[in-house]
Parts: sequence; C-alpha cells; structure tokens
Amino acid sequence: MLRAASSTISAVSDPVRIGILGDFNSEFRSHQATNEALQHAARKLGMEVEGEWIPTPSLTAADSEKKLEAYDGLWAAPGSPYKSFDGMLKGIEFARRRDWPFLGTCGGFQYAFIEFARNVLHISDADSAENNSGSKNIIIYPVACAVPDRKDNAPKLSGPVRGIKLRPGSYLQSFYSKGEETVTEELFCNFEINPDFEWTTMEAGFPVVARGPQGEIRAIESPTHRFYVATLFQPQLSSTEKKPHPIVLAFVQAAADWGKKKLDDSVLE
Repeated sequence: MLRAASSTISAVSDPVRIGILGDFNSEFRSHQATNEALQHAARKLGMEVEGEWIPTPSLTAADSEKKLEAYDGLWAAPGSPYKSFDGMLKGIEFARRRDWPFLGTCGGFQYAFIEFARNVLHISDADSAENNSGSKNIIIYPVACAVPDRKDNAPKLSGPVRGIKLRPGSYLQSFYSKGEETVTEELFCNFEINPDFEWTTMEAGFPVVARGPQGEIRAIESPTHRFYVATLFQPQLSSTEKKPHPIVLAFVQAAADWGKKKLDDSVLE
C-alpha cells in the first residue's frame, strides 16, 4: 500500500535504481530537472540514487519486462509525444500491474490515464488529441484555460500555478511537510484531462487527489499500490538542493524500501 516517505535515514547500502521512462533530451529543462531532483532527494535521504533513462522504443522489446525488473522505481517523465506511444504505455502498464513504485509527471501523468483507460477499463482507442489518431475517446485534450501573462511561445499551462487543492487525507497530501491543503506547483504543458472522462479515474481505482483552481484534475494516486502517483504538474521543476520536492522524496524512499524488500526476498529464496 502506498505510504508517505519515512522520516528516518535509509539504511540501504546498494544504490537505489530509478528507471526514467522517456526519451532524454538535454535541451529540455524538465529532463535536466528530473535528474537533479533525484539527486536532491538522494542527498536528503542519505542514500545513493542512480537514475537511468529508458528510451520508449526499447520498451516494446520482448525482454523489456526483465529489464524493468532491475529498477527499484519507475518515473514516467515529461516529453510527449514520445518516440514510441506503445513503449511508454508498456512501461507504465508494467509499473501498475507489477506494483513497482511509480511516479508520472506531465506527459507521464497523461499516459498513465491512457494506460489504465485502455488496459483496465478496456477503452481500446483511448488516446490523446496530440496524436491526431481520430479516436472517438480522446481523454487527453488541449488545455482549456491559459495561465495569465505567459509568453506567446510558451505552453498554455506554463509557470507556477497557485491554488492547487490537495484532497484531505490523501497520501499525496501527507507528503507535504505541513499537510497543506493548497499548494503552488509548476506546470508546463499544452494538454490535460478531458473532464468528460473524469469518471475513468474512480472506475479504474485511481482517485483524484489534486485539483486546479477551477476544479481541473491535477493529480491521481492509487490507495492499493505500493506507490503510484501521477501529477500534471512537474515537482522536479521546483525541487532544489536545500528543499527537495516532497513528492520526489516520497517516491525515492518508496523505491529504496522496495529495493530492500526485493533483496531480502532473494536471500530467502
């Protein structure tokens, strides 16, 4: 079951291995920030963390699941449209089905919706408008409302967004140090959840745990998984050396705990 990050320093001696699902591009601020946020969390928790990018085309290979088993946690990174639509879905499906610690941000959040819509609810053509597939079930569609004062060439949702409301009593809320009910987070995207398909979240077992100022879906979690959180906002963009983002801290701790359990179980076999 998903739990908040431990307040104690981890005793894990082996590096915590995080597989980052996505097609790394050094020019993307969010990709550099993903690497940095993992190291912020590592130093705060007193552990070594190795992040490795996994190109989406490689996730369609026959041995991809075997390779994913080597990681302690999986992070579906921003960067849609991905080089392989199917590859990203397969990586997310592995995390959900096998109960691997999972964090999805921005595009990773969007594809988490597509994955469970297709594979849990059997909406076979669930898709994003970004892919221009002609599907009748577009669950990811263009952002309806732009952030004020954005630059003309910036995504429709760009920059810090205040007033994101966390659901009281959710695991997501518990990650924040003071249990805040309203937070400010950075968004950088052109697509969000089509509200006509909000019903899919509860139907598939992923309740909404954060909403934007107008009630827009901004995060989901699973109460039955070891750690499964997906956010439209990008916590890595506001993580710093002095103040690692609490969601990334919780994710890394969950991955460390899972890595230790895997090791302990292998010793007992």
